[in-house]
Amino acid sequence: MYDFEGNRYSDMSSQLVNLNVGHGNRAIIDAIKEQAEKYCYLSPAYGSEPRGELAKMVIELLPDNMGKVFFTNGGADANENAVKIAKMFTGRQKVFSRYRSYHGSTFGAGNLTGEPRRHPLEPGIPGFVKFFDPYLYRESIQFESEEAASAFYVGKLREQIVYEGADNVAAIVLETITGSNGVIIPPKGYLEGVRKICDEFGIVMICDEVMAGFGRTGKMFAFEHYNIKPDIVTFAKGITCGYVQLGGVAVSKEIAAYFDDHVLSCGLTYSGHPLACAAGVACLKYYRQANILENVNRSGKVLGEILEQMKLDHKCVGDVRYIGLFSAIELVRSKETREPIVPYGKDPDGIMGKLIGKLKEKGFMTYSHENMIMVSPPLIITEEQVREEMKKLDEVLSDFDSQM
Repeated sequence: MYDFEGNRYSDMSSQLVNLNVGHGNRAIIDAIKEQAEKYCYLSPAYGSEPRGELAKMVIELLPDNMGKVFFTNGGADANENAVKIAKMFTGRQKVFSRYRSYHGSTFGAGNLTGEPRRHPLEPGIPGFVKFFDPYLYRESIQFESEEAASAFYVGKLREQIVYEGADNVAAIVLETITGSNGVIIPPKGYLEGVRKICDEFGIVMICDEVMAGFGRTGKMFAFEHYNIKPDIVTFAKGITCGYVQLGGVAVSKEIAAYFDDHVLSCGLTYSGHPLACAAGVACLKYYRQANILENVNRSGKVLGEILEQMKLDHKCVGDVRYIGLFSAIELVRSKETREPIVPYGKDPDGIMGKLIGKLKEKGFMTYSHENMIMVSPPLIITEEQVREEMKKLDEVLSDFDSQM
């Protein structure tokens, strides 16, 4: 990116972890222009070629249990409509989601969200229940293995569901990999354990792939790293890479069949917007033609190696977490105590803002959340570009170390 003075910046957060193919993808731009020459808008009540083509492409990318897609305007209303669908399908009222989560800022998605961005919406909607996810770096219990940690967390979740009344629980909603709240990667066996709970009690498992989906983790969807098939998948961001806003809810064949005989009480003026769907078709084709997944894994390997070295070299780096080109650096005052560099939900001295400003001065553009610096560059980044940009971050952290 370039500012008005001609200064060059590298986008190391893909804007809001959505601009996966960079700022000037000609294939998507041309597809939007071509669709605009045909028609820009059509009511969702009418058949639309780009919408039908994109829905088919999305279903073909998903596991064989998935059946249909309902398109939305973005990630927040994708999650809201997923909850509505789960409630209508099950006839139940309660929805579980995690504290360290972000699902959107609209009223319904904000009630799903478990971090401070939900506070302006409170008191919230009855029936939204929070539980803790595995955050092993900050867990006071020292587990002997990831599997042991998963067994503990899954067991506590099952106990909480029983106490809430399992017959009242419609859905468990989780970011497959927690995004803005620190790229928290689930330990081995955890998602499989949640899937087992859902199967046991007839609960709909909703995987929020808004940030992690469409190649970000090195697979097309993050849940593919684990041996699970969700009942509902929500998506946005990488479906069009932000060229035109679009989100969606993919549902299982069983859920889709239910609405053959029941009213699907979901409706949006811009559902399946032709320009957005045309952009989505071009985007998914580009992922395949450009071998994006191969590049993510190749460049992501380099990124991971650099992050691990930073963890060793810098006293302010408590932990690094990464998968594909999805990563976060957790900053601490002490590696021994693991005290965060800023208190949770606060930055009274503007420490994180100053760090982001120092990075900006070097042409490294990203953002922070709590005591984390996000590093999630576009999926087209080369190994050489990763090394070039991470040197800048290394320099800023070295300077910060000297001030601690």
